[in-house]
Amino acid sequence: MWVNEAWAQAPAGGAGGGMESIFLIVAMFAVLYFLMIRPQMKRAKEHKALIDALQKGDEVVTAGGVLGRISKVGDAHLTLEVAPNVEIQVQRGAVQTVLPKGTIKNS
Repeated sequence: MWVNEAWAQAPAGGAGGGMESIFLIVAMFAVLYFLMIRPQMKRAKEHKALIDALQKGDEVVTAGGVLGRISKVGDAHLTLEVAPNVEIQVQRGAVQTVLPKGTIKNS
């Protein structure tokens, strides 16, 4: 008695909106892949190649900012000489950059 009848409205976009929404989702995934996932995979691949190519005598910078010369190479760890007669062990993955030879000066 007090309630009016409710009538459903027709969709604003009309029929057939399913195909456009699927295309939009696929397009968003493609943009996400090319802007975020692919560059990250490329950087990870380059870092793995850098880690695998480390050898004795290379001058490196670790993730913590420590500069040193590699004195021993192991499977999982490296020994860095950070000062004369001062050596530390770091994980191979902690190496961020290989410096050009002669960058670290002996004092």
